[in-house]
Amino acid sequence: MPGTYWAWLGGTALSLVGVQAMAFAMAWAAAGQGARFAALVPTAIVLPRVLLLLVGGAVADRVGAWLVLIASNAAMIVVTVALAAAAWSTLDLRLPLLLTALAIGTVDAFQLPSSGSMPRRLVPPDVLARAMSARQLAGQLALFAGPPLGGLLLGVAGLAGAALTNTATFLAMLAALLVVRPAAERSPDALKAGTNHGRSRDARTAGDGGTGSGSPASAAFDGLRLAWSVPVLRAALLVTGVVAGFLLPVGTLLVPLLARQRGWSPSAAGAVVAAMAAGTAVVGVGVLLRGASRRPGMVAAVGLLVAALGVIMLAAGRTPSPAVLAGVLVGVGSGCFATHVGPLVLAATPLTHLARVQSVLVLVQSLPLLVTANAFGLVAEATDVAAVLYGCAGVLAVTGLTALAVPTLHRSSGSSAPAGVRRPNI
Repeated sequence: MPGTYWAWLGGTALSLVGVQAMAFAMAWAAAGQGARFAALVPTAIVLPRVLLLLVGGAVADRVGAWLVLIASNAAMIVVTVALAAAAWSTLDLRLPLLLTALAIGTVDAFQLPSSGSMPRRLVPPDVLARAMSARQLAGQLALFAGPPLGGLLLGVAGLAGAALTNTATFLAMLAALLVVRPAAERSPDALKAGTNHGRSRDARTAGDGGTGSGSPASAAFDGLRLAWSVPVLRAALLVTGVVAGFLLPVGTLLVPLLARQRGWSPSAAGAVVAAMAAGTAVVGVGVLLRGASRRPGMVAAVGLLVAALGVIMLAAGRTPSPAVLAGVLVGVGSGCFATHVGPLVLAATPLTHLARVQSVLVLVQSLPLLVTANAFGLVAEATDVAAVLYGCAGVLAVTGLTALAVPTLHRSSGSSAPAGVRRPNI
């Protein structure tokens, strides 16, 4: 893989550590205000993200992913400094937490589609799966290191310390983006031929999708139309939406609530979330070194069954030690799903719609989360967090079994891309 990709990935990984540290600190502070308020914080992130994602993908394909990433990181520096200032003041933290969450969701709507398209922009097709596995691994290592770091920073410097640490990582990401600018603005088609020219007309007009006169609204919805018209994209995105609603909240919402309900410390809750990341990281290392399966749909479905078993063990465990072991199992299942569905979606996407389809991918992860996070907060406050976890496990198991029965997802990865898109060996 090109050195520019490793430079971008290094900056991304460092930034993600700061993001996860601050996310855990925010979740812990929000959980101290009750389950309902704890559910409002992720909702405040997801809501603007959902409303603006399609616009963010269209903007990235039209003006360039690199410019969008520069603006997004600069905006996050302002947001994190503002949160640190609010945490140091005598203000009630509830309003600053909600405003910060809204700002994060707005920036995410533009940043996530651009970031998701970068592997396809920076590496040739024959190493795309390994490049994405490296990115997945970096994300899971950040999940492994971030929550414990967030717990440590909470004890030493409070929420303000976590926010300023995140500020420093965004500054490092800006430096990495300056290094990779020439490669990021190069046409993705140049990678196929091994060329290294400057930014081409293809890169400048890729967002038009062959219809440069199209309206901004039409460009924003092109990703949705494409995702629905390609069978493998449609099936993968539907399964991803269900998984997002019932697996993502386990670490971000339910573990902090479970820890508070059972009297665990912040570091114990962080260790459980870190164990999930460690399990996923193990899978990512394997894919990075050996490549992914040529039956990605089947591996992803089995991964959901493994994750469901881990969630059941998490609900049943009464002390942190078995919960950490359950977290590893959840992470392994989640890693099998993510490392095989992600490359499948990206490889099946035409070069002209990279950011727009990535915006659809984030959208189908965010919409279910918007509903389930609030529902889980209400149910957990009325009954027990373990009951919510058992329900999540049941939905994940049914989804995994259904995915095993979907013929489209059983095809080899080499048959998943539409005509005109070179198929990487995934």
